[in-house]
Amino acid sequence: MILRSRLAKVSDRRRCGRQRLAFQARVALSDQRSPFAEPGSIDAIEEGRAFAPKFDADGLVVCVATDTHSGDVLMVAHMNAEALQRTIATGEAWYFSRSRGALWRKGEASGHRQRVLEMRVDCDQDAVWIRVEQEGAGACHTGRRSCFYRAVPLGRSGAVSLEFRDAERTFDPHVVYGKTK
Repeated sequence: MILRSRLAKVSDRRRCGRQRLAFQARVALSDQRSPFAEPGSIDAIEEGRAFAPKFDADGLVVCVATDTHSGDVLMVAHMNAEALQRTIATGEAWYFSRSRGALWRKGEASGHRQRVLEMRVDCDQDAVWIRVEQEGAGACHTGRRSCFYRAVPLGRSGAVSLEFRDAERTFDPHVVYGKTK
C-alpha cells in the first residue's frame, strides 16, 4: 500500500514535470507572454483558481460550444493558445482548424459568429466549454444549425446506420462559402 502510494506520487511528479516542460516550450515559442498559469500539482489543477490549460501534443485543447438559449451542442472544435487568448480577450469564438492548420474566427467567412457569454474548463483543464449566442443561421459548415444532426441508434447489433435528426439546412453552404457542388 505504501509502495503503491509512493509510485503514484512519482508518477504524478513525472506527469507534472512533462506538463511543465511542454508549457515552457510553448511559452518560449511565443513572442508574447502567456496569460495562462504554469501547470501545478494535480490538486492545484483540479481545485485551484489558476487557469492552466492542458494542451495536447499538437498544442490544442478541445472546445465544446453550446447554444446559450437552448443548451444544444452546436459544435466541437479545437483551440490553440492563441485562439484561446483571442476568445478570452474579444468575447468572440476563435478556433484552430486542424485541416487548414490555421487560426480562424467563427463566422469570419459566413457571418455566423459566436458571441461567448461564458467559458468553463473541465476538471483537468484539457477541455473548455463555451456557451455562445449564435449569430446567423447556423454553426455547421454543412448548412445546419448544429454539427450534431445525426444520431447513432442504440441497442442494436450488426451494421449501424445513422439516423438524421434536426438535419434541415438553415443556409446553403455553397452560397455562403462559395463551394461548388
